[in-house]
Amino acid sequence: MKINPDISSQPAIANAGPKQAKLVDAAQQFEATMLQELLKPMQHGQDSWGGEEKSDDSGSDTVSSLGTEAIAKAISKGGGFGIAKQIVSKVTLEHQQNSEKKTSQY
Repeated sequence: MKINPDISSQPAIANAGPKQAKLVDAAQQFEATMLQELLKPMQHGQDSWGGEEKSDDSGSDTVSSLGTEAIAKAISKGGGFGIAKQIVSKVTLEHQQNSEKKTSQY
């Protein structure tokens, strides 16, 4: 089974234009934020030798946080857990349904 990580490759989404691109970007950012929160506990804990890490260096905390953020964004852009894809799908479907309701009212 092959999973296509490109959310915008779906036909209904690909034809929608800049608004859809913003939706895809926002959904991926949301998923990346969730993934970052899941990955945070892994940045604290043990050092590379298996002992407890005893660093109070705020610089290393910043670098570690930026690394976690970059990993979360990369996972999300690569398809992640599929959260962004589901968000895009549901929002697009809801938008289409609302558009159909508006046109049928006239």
